[in-house]
Amino acid sequence: MEIELELPPKIIANFAQPARHRVFHGGRGSGKTRSLAKMTAVKGYQFAEEGREGVILASREHLNSLDESSLEEIKAAIRSEPWLHDYYEIGEKYVRTKNRRVSYAFAGLRHNLDSIKSKARILLNWTDEGEGVSEGAWRKLIPTIREGGSENWVSYNPESPESATHRRFIENPPSNCIVTQINWRDNPWFPEVLEQERLDDQRLRPETYEHVWEGAFLTLTEAQVFSGKFIVDEFEPGAGWDGPYYGIDFGFRPDPLAAVEVWIHANCLYVRREAYKTGIEIDGTTAFIKERLPRIAEYAARADSAEPKTISYLARNGLPRIEPVKKWPNSVMEGVRYMRGHEKIVVHPDCPGTAREFRLYSHATDRLTGDIKPEIIDANNHAIDAIRYAIAPLIKGRMESKTRAVKGAY
Repeated sequence: MEIELELPPKIIANFAQPARHRVFHGGRGSGKTRSLAKMTAVKGYQFAEEGREGVILASREHLNSLDESSLEEIKAAIRSEPWLHDYYEIGEKYVRTKNRRVSYAFAGLRHNLDSIKSKARILLNWTDEGEGVSEGAWRKLIPTIREGGSENWVSYNPESPESATHRRFIENPPSNCIVTQINWRDNPWFPEVLEQERLDDQRLRPETYEHVWEGAFLTLTEAQVFSGKFIVDEFEPGAGWDGPYYGIDFGFRPDPLAAVEVWIHANCLYVRREAYKTGIEIDGTTAFIKERLPRIAEYAARADSAEPKTISYLARNGLPRIEPVKKWPNSVMEGVRYMRGHEKIVVHPDCPGTAREFRLYSHATDRLTGDIKPEIIDANNHAIDAIRYAIAPLIKGRMESKTRAVKGAY
């Protein structure tokens, strides 16, 4: 059977030769995710026609539900090709070949490694958004992909040369590994709507343009508000820690909803849990937050006072202790100063959205001289705002104590 597939030439070149590992890295708009979703289905077809039985594993570092998986991308890719659509059964929560030889499985590498290890006969693994996968996860995952002729695919947008994924597959690639860098200009079907976004980012957000669109590392500079102040590390709150403090920043497309659980100990600020996602409808907000912050209903939860109707709704529907936080003049800068006043800000690896914001939250820079301005860019700040709401009484308390001290000096 001869077929024609519309794929970017760089994707085709990678698959033109056999390999155990296939790595695709680059920026937004390259078409790598959609192309690889389609190619998993093509490989599933080939496996089934060869009489092989097993699983195509679609994995990510964090995967709390199928809504966060590649399931819908894979369904769309299969439906885009009539011959694949005829070959597969597609259900609400499953995809499999009609002869039942090959089926898809979806898992998060951080919390589902044991279940992955128990899955029989993994013929192919595709890890999308692979930048944040830890070395420990790679060490446990790759030996489970052990069927004859099995493959491991990785796609991601690089952030740090220190990431385990970069070190393992780019700096010291394993045998039989093909690496492809692919960006927007390599996609023959790069859409006009993304072209306008790209040009806007190039003009308005030059500090992150190379990372977002050209697949460059996310460079930390002095313009970034929390540069040198935060780390991503594992921890568990202990006896005697202050907290938990809960904060919520409401997201309306295209901004994400962000809810956080914050602790303070030994002059360090800790972010243990987050609920972070775009496209959450108001009637699904409580369930989404409580699934990820299971004790939030027991404690005060502070939210942006600009949304009184949303706060009222959530108070009647599962978050009885939610309350508004009134903003005050210079509240953003006061919050930043309070957070930076801690010796360290520690973000748990379970909070990738928060960690990303701490990397990106930046001061404006002069377009001509590159000088850093005191103004902070109003972007990449939804979890950071939620943290500020969570600890608003502490920020205000510090301000009031300073005011009393100044008055007492006269």
